Amino acid sequence: MPRGFLLSFAGLGKALFEQFSQVDDLGRTMGTNPSNGDHEKRVYNRSQSIFNAAPSMILCLGTTPALQRVMFFRQLRLDAVNRAHRTLEGIAGKSINVAKVLKALGAAPLATGFLGGVGGEQIQRVLESRGVAVDFVSVAAPTRECVTVIDELDRTITELVQESAAVDVADYESLQNVIARHLPQCLALVMSGTLAPGGKVDFYAACVKSARTAGIMAVVDAQGPPLLEALAAGPTLIKPNRSELAATVGRALADEAALVKAMHEVQERGAERVVVTGGAEPTLALEGEKLWRISSPRITAVNPIGSGDSFTAGLVWRLLRGDDLGEAARWGAAAGAANALSPMPGELELKDVNRLAGEVLKERLG
Repeated sequence: MPRGFLLSFAGLGKALFEQFSQVDDLGRTMGTNPSNGDHEKRVYNRSQSIFNAAPSMILCLGTTPALQRVMFFRQLRLDAVNRAHRTLEGIAGKSINVAKVLKALGAAPLATGFLGGVGGEQIQRVLESRGVAVDFVSVAAPTRECVTVIDELDRTITELVQESAAVDVADYESLQNVIARHLPQCLALVMSGTLAPGGKVDFYAACVKSARTAGIMAVVDAQGPPLLEALAAGPTLIKPNRSELAATVGRALADEAALVKAMHEVQERGAERVVVTGGAEPTLALEGEKLWRISSPRITAVNPIGSGDSFTAGLVWRLLRGDDLGEAARWGAAAGAANALSPMPGELELKDVNRLAGEVLKERLG
């Protein structure tokens, strides 16, 4: 089975490179990893950079990237032939969206996870073209594809999600090595999404421990058992949405009081900060006994898919700039709203974020 590491820092730009004091061997082919056995490696981009500098990057981890197709229909009819009048092709998956948005906000993301097949190659190329640094583990399973169906007349948005295929245990071990290699150059590790089958449920927990040992921010945007396991490792921040938090605590959260109670529960289990997004409903942010309610601006959404990921990116971006949790969540809400103005998930304009930030309502509740 072909495995390998994908690493590219092409197109990062002059501003990013000025953050590093030394860059060696750019463009050199990576050496063989002994753990890969005698199989031939598949390497989509064979360049390596070694940075000896102060940490400056944000490591965006997700094991389930995806090709993304967005199809627009004037009106969608079930059990009938429907013809899209507009179709867009792109890349997504929660961690990919986070990386794209961080780049748009002027940060320095580094995307990692699993890529496979032609779809993996395409994700690699698109990220490189946008100047996003990447170091993925190549796997035999092809990268999945998801489709968003937008009915313009009824204003409904339907997401068709292809589940990720299983990967080998050795692939997860290789991914842990990638993470360990990059943590010294990073300010934060952001873990997003479900885990591809084949790994242990405590994978995010192990990553949180590594990040905390390295002294950097550990952010988990997940749900269910992987999130529960991660809580014991003491993440800096967790950011589920309302339904994900309900799935994690195992009960419905009917109102704001129930939501706040559940937030305190996961805080007591190890999370330092808890932010829960709610789509059109307000976001709640908890740090110690401090509680904020964040209400997003009113917009005419084109496609809200990826807004939660954009919120995560904006939140981390501002926390690393020194904002408190309430203020960082205000900017996260602005990023989420800006994402919804675009037809492709994880695609926004910084000018929209700046404009919408002034329209976000932030209330201190406790």
